[in-house]
Amino acid sequence: MATIPAALLYKIDSSEDMVTKINNSVCLETRVTSSMDVDYFNSLNDLSKYKVLGTIGEGAFGSVERIQRLSDGRELVWKVIDYGKMSDEEKEQLVQEVNILQKLRNSSNVVRYYERIIDRSNAILYIVMEYCSRGDLAELIRRCRRKRIFVDEQVIWKILTQLALAVRDCHRSDGIILHRDIKPKNVFLDEENNAKLGDFGLSCVLSKRSRFSHACVGTPLYMSPEQVTGRNYNEKCDIWSLGCLIYELAALNPPFVASNQYDLIDKIKIGEFARIPDHYSDDLQRVISSMLKVRCSERADIDVVTALLCIREQGMDEAL
Repeated sequence: MATIPAALLYKIDSSEDMVTKINNSVCLETRVTSSMDVDYFNSLNDLSKYKVLGTIGEGAFGSVERIQRLSDGRELVWKVIDYGKMSDEEKEQLVQEVNILQKLRNSSNVVRYYERIIDRSNAILYIVMEYCSRGDLAELIRRCRRKRIFVDEQVIWKILTQLALAVRDCHRSDGIILHRDIKPKNVFLDEENNAKLGDFGLSCVLSKRSRFSHACVGTPLYMSPEQVTGRNYNEKCDIWSLGCLIYELAALNPPFVASNQYDLIDKIKIGEFARIPDHYSDDLQRVISSMLKVRCSERADIDVVTALLCIREQGMDEAL
């Protein structure tokens, strides 16, 4: 197989999965049309600040559209969500997603949230977000697999560093934010090929009193052993998912695959996986392995991962 040069990444059409999976049931209609715990909704008149350029994708509760901000011509996207079709549980998850986006709006490695606008008469919510014009990592991996080419190792290190910083921002937040669905489809590339973590539709916040969650949500291929076995889990579930994602960037296949869900769970519980292709360094293999430890207590946390990345970067600087 050939290798994609570090300077090149394919331009990919962007799309986001609009289907929100739900776990907690609490809310009423007023939660969606209230301050959402953080700030107020912008008025319906603010819709006139934007021009719709086209539809990127559609889902169960609405669509994602590419828009232009008329004040400066900047291209953005907005999620158009018909919350009138949602159950109370789904509305509660929507409330939480937007509040989390608000908390992370200053993280340069998370798809940036700008504002939200509500059309109360039609029960439509518009969430204005950064536009990542080069699409998602899932499409990049599919293209590489189809063309039988590998991603350059330096590109993988760059993506790992940017996603580790995004996860650190989540895990160091006031109330630990668990993304719970880190996978190639939820990582987007901006115009300069910077990786941005997006789609917080399954995320949750751990309180100071409860440092664990137990809801079974996520995508099975990237779920940790504690998640697939129904045990309590903490922020290290995101580390496992990140390890799976980086492994897949290198190998072009997930570390754990099976023909059915039962066999997949068994493979995840055992935690054995093939080495990434030989042309990748032992350093990259070691970092991936540190994130894919079956025992949660032995798995690296985000501070360990970022420390390993810093040590590697310092070593490269000294070599130069």
